[in-house]
Amino acid sequence: MESSRTRPFILGVAALAISGVVAYAIYFDYKRRTDATFRRRLKKEQKKVNKSRGPEPSVLVPGISSNDLRDALEKIRGETVPDSVQEKELYFMEQVGIGEQLSTRGPNFHLAAALSFYRALRVYPSPVELIVIYERTVPADIFKIVMELTSLDVKDKVEGYYNYFPPKSMNVEVSQLTKPDGGRKNILLASRDFETGEVVYKEQPVVTALDSDLEAKGTYCSQCLRKIVKGMSLQAPDDIAKATYCSRECQTQAAAQHHKLLFSLEPAIPSAAQEETPEATKKRRDAQEEWLKSMEGHKTSSTSGPLLVARFLARQVSAETAKMNSATGRAPQLAVAQEDTSSQYSLYDHIERLRYLELSGTEKDSAALRKVLATAMEGLQEFVTDDRYATLRGKMAYNCIGVCYSGGRDDKPVAEIRPEDVEKTRTPFGTQRQIGCGLYSVTSYVSHSCNPNARPSFADGTAHLSLVANRPIKKGEEITIAFVDVSQKHGETVIDARRRRRMELVRGWRFACECQRCTDEAPLNGSASDILPNTDGSRVERVVSSFEAGPAF
Repeated sequence: MESSRTRPFILGVAALAISGVVAYAIYFDYKRRTDATFRRRLKKEQKKVNKSRGPEPSVLVPGISSNDLRDALEKIRGETVPDSVQEKELYFMEQVGIGEQLSTRGPNFHLAAALSFYRALRVYPSPVELIVIYERTVPADIFKIVMELTSLDVKDKVEGYYNYFPPKSMNVEVSQLTKPDGGRKNILLASRDFETGEVVYKEQPVVTALDSDLEAKGTYCSQCLRKIVKGMSLQAPDDIAKATYCSRECQTQAAAQHHKLLFSLEPAIPSAAQEETPEATKKRRDAQEEWLKSMEGHKTSSTSGPLLVARFLARQVSAETAKMNSATGRAPQLAVAQEDTSSQYSLYDHIERLRYLELSGTEKDSAALRKVLATAMEGLQEFVTDDRYATLRGKMAYNCIGVCYSGGRDDKPVAEIRPEDVEKTRTPFGTQRQIGCGLYSVTSYVSHSCNPNARPSFADGTAHLSLVANRPIKKGEEITIAFVDVSQKHGETVIDARRRRRMELVRGWRFACECQRCTDEAPLNGSASDILPNTDGSRVERVVSSFEAGPAF
């Protein structure tokens, strides 16, 4: 009987995948939700299911309707899923064993068997691999049900994302706008009325970075970007990055989120701590110093992109590590400001949907960071391919907000590269006046306008952002900010000011502004320098564009 071969084959492969690679356990959530290969596989298998199903779409196999599957899926979603590697392994073995037994009892038990195989799939770190195994070993009708359940689950999570994000308490919602060229763009709308000067919402950054010329100087906090009173900074004596902090809280928070993984010699996973050989320790330190040296070269270009990407990836690892430690009953070491582990969406779910700029020449930075990750925990480097790194750098370049308070600064060195190659951040004061920047999940959806109805404010002197209404905003109105300084400078004509800000937008975000102000101020007989291509050079990830364009499964 076919099912008699199922359990040994599945369990033999699974034992290697679940208990053998800690890095895959950390990134399990990432692989299951965002692996493009996984989604393509689902589409392929779903086509097979649809083809074999026949003309009646409401019945998958005799006696099982789509409503039955939906009800079963909702029940499984309410079940507690184990978090630790050991618990996942035991759970996997148990569910496969139950599925194997039920599959021998006839059609009346097909759904129950499929549910057990599906539960096992939920905790398996390499879902594509397991689907291939299932296809070879699980009876065809049961495999169809498993694929339908998986398809429904992924589809619901993808399409239901904006039902949960942004949180209702932030008074805004994401809506999709169809552009004149037929493309789609997500924008942010007010979910209630706001008066002039009213705070629409407040938001903490996902990651921050000081401007490269301020890093390690001790004048600003490396975590919250607060200005530090002379003689009051905190710095670990053995910190090769020479990061400085305004308080013990910020120092602890930075260590938990990214600093420990990137710059220390402590185990990446405290609960799995093991003594490293002197050779391994030296290799890790050498990789860190090599990466720091590579970032020194970016000071002339005034870019914080490499550090932002590294901190983002490290924070992902930190969040997953916190889940594992919590599941095993161990208090997460330095667990401050971690992600909400009860949420069904992760950091990667947020950043995956953001637009990005296509950048080139990032391969050396990518290779240097991979060495740091590999020496911290073997396997982490597999998730930082050159393409993936370039995309993340492009997301930072397109979405980061410049942090300016008290009018900003006027001592930032001029970048030693061409103006069109300088990475910009969104700030109405102009990138040259910022002291650093941050990535904000919600504010990344705010579009530009040269006559914006809102502005980012950092009134408490940190990277904690408040979005403030410039004028009354009605419910359902799009919220906009100025990505660049849109004021008219002394000695500038209206036409000159328009040309300057539009050129900055093209250089920084690769689009020609067509807002109402730019339209109203356009010269009647524009010169060649006033004519900019009416295109948007930003991109969305292919997997995102496919499900936003229509049904993906």
